[in-house]
Amino acid sequence: MREPDWERLIRQLSRGDCTPLLGAGACFGRLPTGSQLAQHFAERYEYPFADTHDLARVMQYAAWASGDPVELKHEVCTYLQEYLPTDDVCDTDPHTILANFPIKTYLTTNYDDFMMRALQQESGGRKQPVSQVCTWWDVGEKKPYLEQPTEDEPLIYHLHGRWNDPRSLVLTEDDYLTYLGNLVEMSASAESPLPSPVLNTMTVSPLLFVGYSLRDWNFRVLFYGLLKGMPANMRRRHVSVQLMPDLNTSVADAANKAREYLQRYLDGWNITIFIGSTEEFFEELRSRM
Repeated sequence: MREPDWERLIRQLSRGDCTPLLGAGACFGRLPTGSQLAQHFAERYEYPFADTHDLARVMQYAAWASGDPVELKHEVCTYLQEYLPTDDVCDTDPHTILANFPIKTYLTTNYDDFMMRALQQESGGRKQPVSQVCTWWDVGEKKPYLEQPTEDEPLIYHLHGRWNDPRSLVLTEDDYLTYLGNLVEMSASAESPLPSPVLNTMTVSPLLFVGYSLRDWNFRVLFYGLLKGMPANMRRRHVSVQLMPDLNTSVADAANKAREYLQRYLDGWNITIFIGSTEEFFEELRSRM
């Protein structure tokens, strides 16, 4: 990120004209990573294949082995909520820092309630956040009406489910196929796959991607589908915090080639990237504030 990118982002955050999209990396140190979660359930259900790090594939097998996919989701939610004490957070915790801005909508693909807790604690009870979950499993289900979010009643929208509603989790390979298929079907029929306040903030507001891989197909299908109908002169510039992917060490100058590719590719999507950890990004943001 260049100096003008930081200045723009701080102005946007300060006036609440920015929508965070939180991914698994936002919970680093507080919850297991996807790979760690996959390893745990691979052992639990004696997963017979070598790719024990692939969460969706491991969970697909675990759902078959358990005989009840929804019961498996209950088990996952219980395990995550008991994993670590959630109140012991560091000074650079993304939820805590973001809760101090006048942001009206928070988007997340995580199952946890960390953003809800941070908003309640940091405001001393002044803010009354509203949590809603995407009903991705049923294209025919009527979406709940959502009031327009405000600074005092911000919306936390869970795109992949939340842990107090286990059936809502996007977890197995079948879940991801259904999720993406239903999004495509609704978009093709001109029906919005998301409630209007969520759709509006994703298409009008600049996004701040935290701990979420932009190489993930779930994100790319959703994000591209929303942006493709937007006139070029109406598109905002977004910011993404990205760890450098694993590199092919047999290629000369692999790090610089990878960096150049990511910067140029994502620039075509109007996304500026910060290459580093979530902790490093929020340390830098705090110092600049």
